[in-house]
Amino acid sequence: MDPRVIMRVEVLPAARDGVEAVCDSLGLTHVSVNSRLVDWLAQQPDMIQASVLGLLPAGTNYDVPTMLLKRMAGERKLDG
Repeated sequence: MDPRVIMRVEVLPAARDGVEAVCDSLGLTHVSVNSRLVDWLAQQPDMIQASVLGLLPAGTNYDVPTMLLKRMAGERKLDG
């Protein structure tokens, strides 16, 4: 098993409440939920990371799914 690293996160009260609701409904700990979210985000393509983190210019978030699907379709053609 890979060694784990402990990271602290700072969130707004509304975000904390949302995470608590998820934890309560799924029976998970805060550490488990946050760990899974960070692991997921770190494995995503740069476009998804930028979108999730709000780094794209306003109005472009609606184009992200289309751009990702086109990119994925192009990668499949190259692999096939």
